[in-house]
Amino acid sequence: MMIQTDRYRHRYTVAEMYRTLLDVLPSIGILRRNHQDEVVDAHFIERLMLAVTEVNGCALCSYAHAKMALESGFSKEEVTSFLAGSDAFVVPAEATAILFAQRYADVQGRVDEEEFQRVVSEYGEEAARIILASIRVMMGGNVIGLPYSALQSRFKGVRYTNSTLLYEIGMSLAPLVLVPVALLHHLGRRIGLLDH
Repeated sequence: MMIQTDRYRHRYTVAEMYRTLLDVLPSIGILRRNHQDEVVDAHFIERLMLAVTEVNGCALCSYAHAKMALESGFSKEEVTSFLAGSDAFVVPAEATAILFAQRYADVQGRVDEEEFQRVVSEYGEEAARIILASIRVMMGGNVIGLPYSALQSRFKGVRYTNSTLLYEIGMSLAPLVLVPVALLHHLGRRIGLLDH
């Protein structure tokens, strides 16, 4: 007997996955540079990623990022708090960015420029770009991880009520096609062949 649970907070489409991948690709380079220069602290980035994952509800990403956070020195209470959407462990200096991360995930990355400008005003242009990059990378992980999490859950006997086996398989396989196309699209943008 299959137990049903409603886990998707937002069921992403192929188009949304593709748009998210296009945002992820330039963000990876930004995060690599930050890893070397550490303009934005790694723990701050991890808190942003936990905030995004909490909004999207990706079981696979929650597990992976909880493990990474614990290994990097976060307390179990802090990780649990972030994954529950609590603000108990939000550092006041990071609150604007955490709220922005949650909002970004809540509206599937469709925030307006005014919202992002608050982050720029609070942290400066370079740090704001890194904050946005970390949010976008986590969104990409969530968009890919959500259908895969649902498929794993299905095999364990728990089915997402707002999902189908076809959707889970299709969206789990979609990155095999979308990532190479997004890479070409990104390359086209970088060399000036494409505007968007």
